[in-house]
Amino acid sequence: MPNKRPSVVLRALELLCYLAGTVLAGFFVVQLAQGEVERQGGIAQFEQVAAKSATPDAADESVTDQNDLSALAEPDTTLWAPGRVADYHASLDAELPPVLGVLEIDSIGLKVPVYSTNTELVMDRGAGVIDGMAYPHEGGNIGISGHRDGYFRALKDIQVGDQVLLQTLEGEKRFRIDATQIVEISDISLLKDTRDQSVTLVTCYPFYFVGHAPQRFIVTASLDTTYVNHN
Repeated sequence: MPNKRPSVVLRALELLCYLAGTVLAGFFVVQLAQGEVERQGGIAQFEQVAAKSATPDAADESVTDQNDLSALAEPDTTLWAPGRVADYHASLDAELPPVLGVLEIDSIGLKVPVYSTNTELVMDRGAGVIDGMAYPHEGGNIGISGHRDGYFRALKDIQVGDQVLLQTLEGEKRFRIDATQIVEISDISLLKDTRDQSVTLVTCYPFYFVGHAPQRFIVTASLDTTYVNHN
């Protein structure tokens, strides 16, 4: 009678190989599924952040939530021109671009939201980044403009050495006022980019001029190296 032991052993080995293959295939399928879940989760998270950055109200909430600010509270309009106060209230019904930061100068009682552009409508509501200049969360020269008869009228009392706090989507930055200058409208030399981090504030001048002001009031500030900036 022929010996059947080799045949039994062979079949057992085949069965073990089959089981091992099945286990490995199952493990591979599980890994693929897990990777797809993580990928979809990452995409969803990115889309959520992108949507917040692109939506004005959500961007406002982002600044407020991250930095515990009440940046969009009713401003102190004591120094404002009556027409500018009316423009401010009219702007409350308008859709504006994202808020990228909040500018604060405690020495003159200024606290203003900074939007991503500096249209007339934006400056009725707050201050805006000058086109072509750095955003608050970027390096270089951050240019911010505002109306002389609105938020930026407070700049008439600014002093060299005053501290500037700029809240951004990536944390806060602190600066010190280096100088103030009065220049002609055509003079844009102070708006050039800088290698070091700086802030340039721009408004029309004289502050109480009736009609279209002929000059610009410029405030320049450099990063406060005595303070450990978060960004």
